[in-house]
Amino acid sequence: MNILMHCVYYSPEIGGLESHVHHLCRALVEHGHKVDVITSRSMAGTPRFEVMDGVEVHRTWFPGKNALGWLVHAAGSLPPSMTLARDADILHAQAFQSIPPLLAARARVGVPLVSTWHTSHFLRLAENPITGYLLGRLVQASDANLAASAEIASTAERLAPRSRVRAVTNGVDTALFKPRKAVSLEAKGTRRRLVVPRRLFKKNGVEFAIRALPIIAERHDVEMLIIGDGPERKSLESLASNLNVQERIQFIGTQAHSEIPMLISRSELAVFPSLMEATSVAALECMSCEVPVAASRVGGLPEIVDDDVGGLFEPGNAEDLAFVVGQLLDDPALSSKGRVARSRVLSSWSNDRLAQYHLELYEKVIRRRCELMK
Repeated sequence: MNILMHCVYYSPEIGGLESHVHHLCRALVEHGHKVDVITSRSMAGTPRFEVMDGVEVHRTWFPGKNALGWLVHAAGSLPPSMTLARDADILHAQAFQSIPPLLAARARVGVPLVSTWHTSHFLRLAENPITGYLLGRLVQASDANLAASAEIASTAERLAPRSRVRAVTNGVDTALFKPRKAVSLEAKGTRRRLVVPRRLFKKNGVEFAIRALPIIAERHDVEMLIIGDGPERKSLESLASNLNVQERIQFIGTQAHSEIPMLISRSELAVFPSLMEATSVAALECMSCEVPVAASRVGGLPEIVDDDVGGLFEPGNAEDLAFVVGQLLDDPALSSKGRVARSRVLSSWSNDRLAQYHLELYEKVIRRRCELMK
């Protein structure tokens, strides 16, 4: 099968969506299929064309991460979309900005279109009557729709009542994200470590993890490792200093994807204090490393986190976060929650299972379109 994928941002960009799309494409290639990706040159120095893990990546000009940049990318990606669609069996849009050029390609060559709806940004746009209406028309125009969480799926169906939207949680590279138990005591340290693998944007709520730390430290000798960077870093470092917990927190910035499993494995508990979330790939990656997860009761997080693998707290509530984390640190069965988490990821959220699901959907959509054209 020849698959044409369209995504505004793609590896080596860092983020849950970018990681998900690359791992899905790689898994599809490993199943013996040809995958082309049309994306943007959103990072300086990236080539116009390259092959990554067997995936053929085509990049177009991208002036900036804003509405104008998305519009320019959509227009600039139209010619390669038209060209590559001629040999494609299925088109797959991984961002709402990707749908218009693929709709144009579908009109030209008659190849069916699958659209996946990601991120909390979709939920924000859905609240606006104008953008919500436009999103609903894009949902209706697609031959099949997927969503990264049940919340996004139900919102998409509300915008397009005659459409069915399937909720499919993003996948994990379980071969990379696996327990790394051979960690020296010196490397692990004497304090119990909490890991917060979050980009430093307001929506990720890292502020509340920091505000909870002095409360947690009243009963537990803990430290916090924050993996990720972003515009909130300086204000978060100032907050840590003002709360007098700066010596308990390490801000280590963005790390190579290959280094993150070891950093996670050196931690006892992962904390996801998100204010908005679809389904967090990073949370699934922590679970795949046998690290329990404490997460906000928001978006798609309750779909993957429960008492068997960690715990949930109210978003934007540092006291509740501290209470749940404290309970988990007191739990003698904490490590067994990590083992349950790994088992759950292997059974439901591996990239291989995700690829198999997509291939089955592609085949159904292709058959249905062929029947309609008879």
